[in-house]
Amino acid sequence: MPLYPDSSDARQVAVRNAHPRFHRQQRLHRAGWALQGDWTVGREAVAPNAANGRIAYRLHVRDLNLVMGPAAKGASVRFRILIDGQPAGTALGTDVDGGCNGTVTEQRLYQLIRQSKPIIDREFEIEFLGPGVEVFDFTFG
Repeated sequence: MPLYPDSSDARQVAVRNAHPRFHRQQRLHRAGWALQGDWTVGREAVAPNAANGRIAYRLHVRDLNLVMGPAAKGASVRFRILIDGQPAGTALGTDVDGGCNGTVTEQRLYQLIRQSKPIIDREFEIEFLGPGVEVFDFTFG
């Protein structure tokens, strides 16, 4: 699912290569997502322009993965994840530590969430603790 703001929210219509400031919707629909913060929306990726850029996603899947990488070779960007506004607990993917933190070090697929059964609707959020990351696509399992 390529990352472009949900067109159902007129406040989030993206213009490529612009630097819009996105404000999060109150409630997301299933498979809906939203950006929060100052972002550049490019042809293939979105990128936060400052610390604390967030992506929220309403999920109903076992695994949530995100294809992303540093904008500059050799750089790294830290991130933190939440589910339903809380630490992810036992639903952590392989690229997230016990404190719900991870680091983007190369362009690849990062496994962020791996839920055990039962699979229910949840709200996932990733916060980038600095700029310098490019985010391309969600994938699911």
